[in-house]
Amino acid sequence: MKNNSILVSGASIAGPALAYWLARYGFQVTVLEKAPAPRPGGQAVDFKGDTHLTVLERMGILEDVRRRQTGGTDQVIVDANGRRLTTMPGEFTGGDLEILRGDLSRVLYERTSGTCEYVFGDSLTSMTETADGVHVTFERAAPRSFDLVVGADGIHSNVRRLAFGPESGFVRHLGYYYALADLGGADFGPVPMMYNEPGRLVTVGGNKAPAFFVFASGELDYDRYDVRAQKRIVADAFAGMGWRTPDVIDAIRSGGDLYLDSISRVTIDRCSGGRVALLGDAAYGHTLGGFGSGQAIVGAYVLAGELAAADGDHRVAFARYEELIRGYAKVPGRGRGGAGPFLAPATRARIRMRNWIFKFGFLLGLMQKLGDKYATDIELRDYPALTRG
Repeated sequence: MKNNSILVSGASIAGPALAYWLARYGFQVTVLEKAPAPRPGGQAVDFKGDTHLTVLERMGILEDVRRRQTGGTDQVIVDANGRRLTTMPGEFTGGDLEILRGDLSRVLYERTSGTCEYVFGDSLTSMTETADGVHVTFERAAPRSFDLVVGADGIHSNVRRLAFGPESGFVRHLGYYYALADLGGADFGPVPMMYNEPGRLVTVGGNKAPAFFVFASGELDYDRYDVRAQKRIVADAFAGMGWRTPDVIDAIRSGGDLYLDSISRVTIDRCSGGRVALLGDAAYGHTLGGFGSGQAIVGAYVLAGELAAADGDHRVAFARYEELIRGYAKVPGRGRGGAGPFLAPATRARIRMRNWIFKFGFLLGLMQKLGDKYATDIELRDYPALTRG
């Protein structure tokens, strides 16, 4: 087999999913992750439709995911006095199967750690393509060479930056940020509740989910690994907001981890170049777009399968991967502002209009049907000779 050694950057969902299939097909896989260990917690991610569930089943993890599912939970939208206005139904946000990102990452890691090499707490500093491979250097480890490199390292992909150019050329900020916060054990009740003021949303409550925030903002300059700085940004963004928001901000200050990121869209003309390919959010990310995790596992299945079908010939496999995944990854109708204007409308009138969608069912059914269509809009190859046994 050609190109047997493959470096996969990113150990969240796309990376370990790809590693699973590559190892099954006989490739030697190294998974690189900047974090010191698999990341726990995080937001809920969901799978929708037969295509997503079929890939999970073929990986042998469908029942594991079901055992850990959070279930799509209704969220009560309240006013400043805590009175119920309407309800965002769980099936709207939770798909057919919902699980915390950290739980899914753990399932994938457990399925691959025995057959793949994992390197945590390190990242790439350079990549140099040669005639027969890619020579890479790391922040900590000694330099190595691999036959191929795959960037499965998210919207802020380091592999994409090194192989294709600066992030500014591919990632468009859509005018909003979101944050997930551990409240340090503070109890806001068993029922998730949402509260809006123009350009801001806070969701809190429920047994497993962290607090969730969305707010309108221009691009911010901050260290994505400095949790204290991120807590200050969120506290400032929600200063003066009503309902129970001051209590939530106090809980954040004394609580644990917080993750802050922009709502952005990745636009790139090609998902591969030379011996490097991009997968998941690194290639076609759209923050809170509703299909990221499903697209990641489908993309991993296709990329690994095409590499195996081509006997490791990356030129053939990458071209076929691009052909199959390009249309699937482009979900139309997401709007210029993505999820931000829907979750945190800019005016009170728009907040009321958004609430009417849930209160009276206006457009809700159509939105869900479109979601089902986009989630299944790809024909999965069976790769029969490869998946046997």
